[in-house]
Amino acid sequence: MEQLDYWRLCDELSIDQAAHLIIGMVPGEVEAMAANGSELLPRAQAEYITNLEAAQTAIKSALRRNLIKGNIFAECDHDFPIEGTVSLDSRVEVESLRKWLFSRGITAGFFFPNGTNAPDYLDPNNSRYAPKLAAAVRAWQVVTDLNGKTPKQALAKWLREHAAEFGMTDDEGKPNETGIEETAKVANWQPSGGAPKTPGE
Repeated sequence: MEQLDYWRLCDELSIDQAAHLIIGMVPGEVEAMAANGSELLPRAQAEYITNLEAAQTAIKSALRRNLIKGNIFAECDHDFPIEGTVSLDSRVEVESLRKWLFSRGITAGFFFPNGTNAPDYLDPNNSRYAPKLAAAVRAWQVVTDLNGKTPKQALAKWLREHAAEFGMTDDEGKPNETGIEETAKVANWQPSGGAPKTPGE
């Protein structure tokens, strides 16, 4: 197997490991190169640092907001945890990470070795692509943890967070509540309503 293939055996990864894999690097590869006296070319080094930091920051934020399942460890100063921080050693569940990446429009790379086999209606490059239809399908696929909300409420929350990706914002970048309401209705698998269940029920 290739080096990256062994990482597919992991069900859980640290933020740092996950970020490396997202940008297409083997975790620890750059450090190993440096230990052997070799290094990336300056342009590649700058791109590596920029991309890695972006991926790490995004995962930290998603983990903090419970968009990715995992365990948060705080950064430490002299062995004392720093409140409110998220260490790169924090753990993320791979399947949850994959769903989050998919929700952000990433459908290729390490976590999607065979592609997503996404249908035409989810392909933005398709001439018949309908953003609201894609938004409804993506929301239905991704929203599984209701966290005490009704399905419609949970779907609307996800759609607000991702409104810009599907053109559901106004000129000021604010979510279009009418469009979100309509799309949440389409994706709602419990149109009859009912009281939301508390987590664990």
